[in-house]
Amino acid sequence: MERINKAKFVLWIIVGVASAVAITRFMFGLGVTTNLTDNTPWGFWIGFDVMGGVALAGGGFVIASFNYIFRKHAFHPVTRAAILTAFLGYVAVAVGLLFDLGLPWNIWHAIIYWNPHSPLFEVAWCVMLYLTVLFMEFIPVVLEKYPNIPFLKKIHDSLVKIKIPLVILGIMLSTLHQSSLGSLFLAMPYRLHPLWYTPIIPIFFFVSAIGLGLMMVMTESAVSHYFYRKNPETTILRKLSKAAIWVMAIYGISRFIDVIVRGADVFLFDGSAAMWLFWIEMSMTVFIPLIIFSVSKLRGSNTWLFVGSLIGVMGVVFNRLNVGGLTHLNNLGEMGAFYFPSWMEIAVSAGVVSVAMLIFFYFVENYKVWEKPPVDEGEDVMAKFKFSGNRTYYGTSRIANRTRLSLAFVISFGIGFAVISGDEIYSEGFEKTPTSKARGGDTLFVDGNKDGYGVAFKHAFHTDSLKYDCGSCHHMVLPDDQASGCFECHNEMYFWGDAFKHDWHASKMGANLKCFDCHPDGEYKNMHNAKTCDACHKDMFAVGSRVQVKQYTKIASYVDAMHKMCIDCHEESLAADPALRERNPNIALCMTCHPGGEVYVYTKGPNRERPVNKWVVLPSRGSQ
Repeated sequence: MERINKAKFVLWIIVGVASAVAITRFMFGLGVTTNLTDNTPWGFWIGFDVMGGVALAGGGFVIASFNYIFRKHAFHPVTRAAILTAFLGYVAVAVGLLFDLGLPWNIWHAIIYWNPHSPLFEVAWCVMLYLTVLFMEFIPVVLEKYPNIPFLKKIHDSLVKIKIPLVILGIMLSTLHQSSLGSLFLAMPYRLHPLWYTPIIPIFFFVSAIGLGLMMVMTESAVSHYFYRKNPETTILRKLSKAAIWVMAIYGISRFIDVIVRGADVFLFDGSAAMWLFWIEMSMTVFIPLIIFSVSKLRGSNTWLFVGSLIGVMGVVFNRLNVGGLTHLNNLGEMGAFYFPSWMEIAVSAGVVSVAMLIFFYFVENYKVWEKPPVDEGEDVMAKFKFSGNRTYYGTSRIANRTRLSLAFVISFGIGFAVISGDEIYSEGFEKTPTSKARGGDTLFVDGNKDGYGVAFKHAFHTDSLKYDCGSCHHMVLPDDQASGCFECHNEMYFWGDAFKHDWHASKMGANLKCFDCHPDGEYKNMHNAKTCDACHKDMFAVGSRVQVKQYTKIASYVDAMHKMCIDCHEESLAADPALRERNPNIALCMTCHPGGEVYVYTKGPNRERPVNKWVVLPSRGSQ
């Protein structure tokens, strides 16, 4: 097994470096080990480890449904390997999520504290349940090695009897959360680039997961064939490739139709970074695999099948990376600070994948994952001694190999710590988020949507020269805060906002108020007979403010609030000061705050509650 031993040697080196980074991450936090910021909270770990890991495990429910539900027994030889790959993929998702969470010890909260209105709640429960189902589906493979232990044999027989219900349950759970991962991004219409944001993104996630599952099984089969000199499953690979043609063709055609219908086709050839990411993704996900799988000469070659499936797998994972962070408007180079993962982020993800591969190799070599277990034809089974060039005895060949792998891990573990910058660990950190210095600065960059477009507001000029006090603009102050930002209450960019947050005040995790704490007992409960905020929060309203709040549960959007605050104040200044009208008559026009450039706006449809999903560019000079 010379090939597999070399592969294990490389994997253990990666695990050693990743272990050093993992310790650093849990000791010193995300700021030391990642390039994530408040502006870019989701990055490589979410896109690759979590979203990509879940998609990569799609082969489990796809092959299980073919073999057990649709009775396509031709896929039986790869079923156990597919289920093992899916199980390890979900374990990798859970481990990767621990690295990304700021408070990883709270990962269990989804079990106790339910929020059924959140897609993330459904994803968390489906992942936990499907991971349990995959464990129950695969554990008989382990237990069948111990038929002479009655207790284990009883468990094995019981699980075998309920295999079909487990498979059906697994298909249901996987179908739910593969699409629900896409549902997370339905809440980001102004953050995700229009080429990726769509109301049917859950459907795209599910369809692409099916195609990825087919191609992942093909890739795993080809890799196993290479490392273990296993006979290629050519017939199965060709059947999987034919199925992948239909799935990925439907996915590709649907993506382009969706882009055109939504009016986002203007971005297909605009030369932006998002355009290049889109075409690279579609080439890897759809075009290249379809060409290879459709040409009979290429489909007849196991090498080309491996190339096509590998590129397709990488393309779908690239899609998850794009949706998970790369194409968020605040991450693209021309729209804000470009995010690129640090080497430590990549090292951790590579380490998680390497551990999963090593565990896969262990099960393949020690249990009946394949119908014919791998045989090491190059090793003399009678060999008991292993000497190095200087005649040092390392034990049998198996023990000697473990010694080399352990040495590779220890050395790479030390190198990993050596290359981590001590200055970065012990420094007070870098100011990575520009808006963190917002309060008290001379000039503030007001970018509520965090997409790189905003206004340079001369804060010092308004407070010092014009003698405006804080309460003139910051008319409401949240409890235990000072000069609360507009976005705290005007929390919707283009829709009506909710400053009161009724659900939070009524929840046990929030203020835990009862209905009669705010509403009169015995009367119909509505906003008109409820107590006002100052009944509980005495210092919430600034004295002498220009804005008097009368409604808390339906307030202006962030954009409307900012424009009304600035434009109304400028118009009042023009009316009160004749000298200002002569000196700067255009002070109330857009060009005053948006000088000499272009303003990107999200166009609204006839119904304000449903904006048109189309971006346009409007000239700012002289227009309002």
